[in-house]
Amino acid sequence: MAGREQKKSGGGGKKKEVKKETGLGLSFTKDENFGEWYSEVVVNGEMIEYYDISGCYILRPWAFSIWENMQTFFDAEIKKMKVKNCYFPLFVSPGVLQKEKDHIEGFAPEVAWVTKSGESELEVPIAIRPTSETVMYPYYSKWIRGHRDLPLKLNQWCNVVRWEFSNPTPFIRSREFLWQEGHTAFATKEEADTEVLQILELYRRIYEEFLAIPVTKGRKSELEKFAGGLYTTSVEAFIPNTGRGIQGATSHCLGQNFAKMFEINFENEKGEKAMVWQNSWAYSTRTIGVMVMVHGDDKGLVLPPKVAALQVIVIPVPYKDADTQGIFDACVAIVATLSDAGIRAEADLRDNYSPGWKYSNWEMKGVPLRIEIGPRDLANNQVRAVRRDDGAKTDISRVFLVEQVKGMLDKIQQNLFDIAKQKRDACVEVVKTWEEFVTALGQKKLILAPWCDEEDVEKDVKARTKGEMGAAKSLCTPFEQPELPEGTKCFASGKPAKKWTYWGRSY
Repeated sequence: MAGREQKKSGGGGKKKEVKKETGLGLSFTKDENFGEWYSEVVVNGEMIEYYDISGCYILRPWAFSIWENMQTFFDAEIKKMKVKNCYFPLFVSPGVLQKEKDHIEGFAPEVAWVTKSGESELEVPIAIRPTSETVMYPYYSKWIRGHRDLPLKLNQWCNVVRWEFSNPTPFIRSREFLWQEGHTAFATKEEADTEVLQILELYRRIYEEFLAIPVTKGRKSELEKFAGGLYTTSVEAFIPNTGRGIQGATSHCLGQNFAKMFEINFENEKGEKAMVWQNSWAYSTRTIGVMVMVHGDDKGLVLPPKVAALQVIVIPVPYKDADTQGIFDACVAIVATLSDAGIRAEADLRDNYSPGWKYSNWEMKGVPLRIEIGPRDLANNQVRAVRRDDGAKTDISRVFLVEQVKGMLDKIQQNLFDIAKQKRDACVEVVKTWEEFVTALGQKKLILAPWCDEEDVEKDVKARTKGEMGAAKSLCTPFEQPELPEGTKCFASGKPAKKWTYWGRSY
């Protein structure tokens, strides 16, 4: 916090004295107090600001630009799939919201209601969308008449509100968040099934290729699936420091349940009346929180180059009696060269902060690569490049600047993924018995166990592991299944096992 206050007061540039004190360090370490460390990193790294309503946060430009970089990729990809963007209202009438019983039961505790206008009570309270199935589907019923109206593929980039929860956490669990939600309707189940997996692959790419976070693709259990849906697939990430799984994004096949409730029927090619098959799929600003948790360190944020607002920060390092103007001009020229090559670069030419203060400041904000230019670099027509991920320093000739910087950014992106995967894989524990399961859970492991796939058994696991840390539950059944030898028993019930499933505590 001190660092940010200084920055505000020092930004005017009226005084020319160079500040020696930093006040930029974090008070908590990632290993010793993860929760406090996370809260501090997202504020000091200028990702969010706390708001005066609990569970709501201001997304500052540093975070919002990451959201925009992911959005640019995803939006272009779904447009290739002929999905069109639209916007539906934020408000939902109670009659419509309550039409799909299982669905509303799943969301009821989180629905926020508008009950007053000025001083007068509304005759009928109006809900604020927790998700938009019930907002959109009455109109799908109106727009879909015959097989030529299919498929209908819509997406909206919007906010949703989910009010009741405990332990609000920036990005991870907030009362209002940003997301995209896709809602599609098809003539056949085969088309719907195909799209579920196409979208899930895009979500994997967002996590692995952009955020450098390893995820597991799989299917949710009947207990954990989307309320009112046929089945749910997800990408699941894992936070080694807390030993908790986190649902990264979901792609649901809704089946024909909503079509039945909202009478979304069409006349097929044979002239017969049929019901559509539907999907819904979403990822949210939660992605940003997972990135901070996985990559951040005791110096602050560590941003993967593909999503970072700024990939390179150029810092002048003038010594006494050095050619300060020459160094500043070189910084400006380097930014221009990098920017022309499509690299997001800026120079920090503020003259009321020391180079050391600037190093700490940009490390806190997680910029992937720092370029320093001092008198010797100027004389030798070179720069010094310092990586944020591993601190490695390299002198680069300005002649080969662009290709060297591009190569380093690619290496940083890959290294972040490799390290995260190594840490995640080291947490996976294969168990066969309840005793092994309890031990692994106590050691904050991501547990892979043979399961009989019975809902009552999963409920029992939740009940038996309830405690201060929260109960364990199934995270997903991975699509890539290890061999299940004949006669393998379920770890929790002793009944014949049907599949391997990931279990653990989760966010």
